Amino acid sequence: MTALVVRRLLIDLDKPVARHWCQNDAFLTAWFNALSMSFPIGEQFFIDAVRNGFKSLPAEKQERFRDEVQGFVGQEATHRRIHGLFNAQIEKHGLHNHWEPRARQRLALLEGGDVRHSVAITAANEHFTALFAEWMLSHPDLLERSDPRLKTLWLWHSAEEAEHKCTAFDIYQALGGSHAWRVRWMRRVTVIFLSDALRQTVSNLRADGTLWRWSTWRSAARHMLGRDGLLRSSYGAWKRYFREDFHPDQQDSGLSARWLSDNEQAYTRVGATA
Repeated sequence: MTALVVRRLLIDLDKPVARHWCQNDAFLTAWFNALSMSFPIGEQFFIDAVRNGFKSLPAEKQERFRDEVQGFVGQEATHRRIHGLFNAQIEKHGLHNHWEPRARQRLALLEGGDVRHSVAITAANEHFTALFAEWMLSHPDLLERSDPRLKTLWLWHSAEEAEHKCTAFDIYQALGGSHAWRVRWMRRVTVIFLSDALRQTVSNLRADGTLWRWSTWRSAARHMLGRDGLLRSSYGAWKRYFREDFHPDQQDSGLSARWLSDNEQAYTRVGATA
């Protein structure tokens, strides 16, 4: 069982955010903005899935997960709120969130179905975010010349995603979820997540007027497909999810624990609340 602490981030997102806030790099800014646009609806879905999965467990198993689920819900609710504030700022740059309506339509199809499907989808997405978090935390230079508030926001979010990466997976296992459905949902989530992220990033760049700049494409190639890029660096860890003996704990979270320990001045602990 993982002990999860809910933290309130001490940054002010009422102040405007620069158009190219991430190193003055159009692609990186558009990519991070796209990811943030998916978080409010995504985090709410994860909260609902884990809560419903928890409620479906027998009483003796619920006791094992009670505190962890409360911490998970508290962390995800905090992520949802703060990214909502961030999204309100980037909307002022003329960006439109096309990802959320598509996600809302797809998620509506799951209503009334077996709760294990929603938990499996959550576990797959949590593995994705844990991989992204690990990459972010191992490449803090990506945000070195960025707005300090936003550097803190993304590294804090990454650290907490790595911290609670096991919760949905363990509940899925406790519900008797099968390996076959776990990997089936990972394949689907992979296609949907990457295609939605790409579409929203392109939309952001088009609205920004920087889609066809050479510097944009060069940055995309370097940070996504380069030797140390996100996709190439994460492929091995993504592939391990398909093994029957996989568990999220197999992925080291030392960078997450270190960031949270080294940056305690960036947040206050508010405890776990459901």
